[in-house]
Amino acid sequence: MRKEPAVMKIAVITAVLAAVLIATARPGAAQAAAAADPHAGHAMEAVAAAAAGAVQAGAAHLPPAEEQAKARLNASPRHGEYADIALAGGGKLRVWVSYPERKDKAPVVLVIHEIFGLSDWIRSVADQLAADGYIAIAPDLLTGKGPNGGGTEAFASRDDVVAGVRGLTPDEVVSKLDAVRAYGVALPAANGKTATVGYCWGGSTSFMYATKQAGLNAAVVYYGGSPADLSTLAGIKAPVLGLYGENDARVNATIDGAKAEMGKLGKVFDPHIYPGAGHGFLRAQSGQGGANLKATEQAWPTMLAFFKKHL
Repeated sequence: MRKEPAVMKIAVITAVLAAVLIATARPGAAQAAAAADPHAGHAMEAVAAAAAGAVQAGAAHLPPAEEQAKARLNASPRHGEYADIALAGGGKLRVWVSYPERKDKAPVVLVIHEIFGLSDWIRSVADQLAADGYIAIAPDLLTGKGPNGGGTEAFASRDDVVAGVRGLTPDEVVSKLDAVRAYGVALPAANGKTATVGYCWGGSTSFMYATKQAGLNAAVVYYGGSPADLSTLAGIKAPVLGLYGENDARVNATIDGAKAEMGKLGKVFDPHIYPGAGHGFLRAQSGQGGANLKATEQAWPTMLAFFKKHL
């Protein structure tokens, strides 16, 4: 497995260094420079603006942290909408669909939510995938499970959502994801290629679903456990990418066994572990003293390269 170096994009490094230099300058230095030479003050302002702009530009190529999710969705130029999918056994499943802005047909990525259900953050992740060129479909696997037949939004608390997700059976989840995949493939803008990406509980589900759905072209696991029954890995056809935080012993204890078994079977499982990052690093980007953000900055492009190769 790979333990990723702490590497940031050059543009972001440059921007951050410039911002730090300005922020840590001697108090009143900028004002003194401006008083002595107005052009010096303008130069300082220009550098600050450039730094801020570069940081914002870098962040725009990543999904937001949880606290910025709603604002990112509100500002998105892309088309996103809720849709209801008919289930084979009756009933409907609500999904959020984000469409890319492109002239040709696109692959479909199923975005499998955390144990916290279909949140604004998961929808913002789908929006970022759309920005990167994919049709992203995020199902609410709690559709119909909430009070008065509602979904995630109907539960009174996050603890209630967690309990609801834990009550879902693997067979039920697979059936629902099959319906979502079939819906996605049938979209006029889709090119027939499909993948999954999941987070936490959804990461484990992404790996599990790959053992059940031979039609997948790729599967991505963000800090989710590998299948406990390693014999099920024989059913996997798609390559699997794993993205993990170093400070997540509970999940990471499941990596080596799956890696060894996938190797024996001649299947692709490529795990990456990011130094200092914790569980849920993509959502909690301010955590772990900056390590979660660094992990995000490395993991997201790694996933996109993986999708580009296989989709």
